[in-house]
Amino acid sequence: MSQQTHNNMGSCFSCIETSNKGLITSCGKFDRIAEPGCVILNPFACEQVQGTVSLKIQEIGVQAETKTKDNVFVTVRIAVQFLPMEDRVFDAFYKLQNPRSMMTSVVFDTVRSTLPKLTLDETFESKEELAQDTMASLKAIMEKYGYLITNVMVTDVEPDSRVKQSMNEINAAKRLQDAAMFQAEAQKIKVVKEAEADAESKFLAGTGIARQRKAIVDGLRQSIVSFSGEVQDTTPREVIEMMLMTQYFDVLKDLSKEGKGNTVFVNHGPGAVGQIGEDIRNSMMQAQAMKR
Repeated sequence: MSQQTHNNMGSCFSCIETSNKGLITSCGKFDRIAEPGCVILNPFACEQVQGTVSLKIQEIGVQAETKTKDNVFVTVRIAVQFLPMEDRVFDAFYKLQNPRSMMTSVVFDTVRSTLPKLTLDETFESKEELAQDTMASLKAIMEKYGYLITNVMVTDVEPDSRVKQSMNEINAAKRLQDAAMFQAEAQKIKVVKEAEADAESKFLAGTGIARQRKAIVDGLRQSIVSFSGEVQDTTPREVIEMMLMTQYFDVLKDLSKEGKGNTVFVNHGPGAVGQIGEDIRNSMMQAQAMKR
């Protein structure tokens, strides 16, 4: 608010600017309120413009320091927007000497009675509630003196620099912990998936080998039956020994084609195939005996 006193003794007129109201006194006593524009003064009645009141919205910034419930000192910055009521210009001019000082005191009182009940985290979360409480307190007091509080904003809540640094370190540590947890979880998923893939691969490989061996056995069985039927005076045993001999030489041929420079020692001799057949027969007989 702009309040100023004019010494217009002997003047016949004065000018009131737009968005202002003038207060005219006669011999020092309030007489009337003047609207913006040219004001005619009666010099014989000692009329003068005692002062003007601006009707524009004004703002003051208040910075209050207090302690929270968890013993952390914080600085709260609050912006208060206000203006004199147009129908109560007299009260705004004469009843209060310094409205800005009054509003500052009310803000200090509200902040220092509210924040000690809240922790630091609750203070940050309750900025809107603090603004509403401050506005309610200002309205209850300032409207008595002809001032309208239009808005109150908590623009900043700043803890002590050491507390702020500690909060940043805690936040950074938490983020690192979360990152490590996510990384470990990803590694766990990777290991599990690799194990599942390996198990599935081995299962499929085993299934393939089992099917391969079954096909080989079925083929051998079919070959034995066909050969025994086509060639007279042959027994299944003789057919098996002949097939084992054929496969034995096929293996030797495949080993010689590899050409990887590996040395393979094979028990090779005229009776090697017969010995292999005897071993197979013994194994089959043992298996049959175990089933019984």
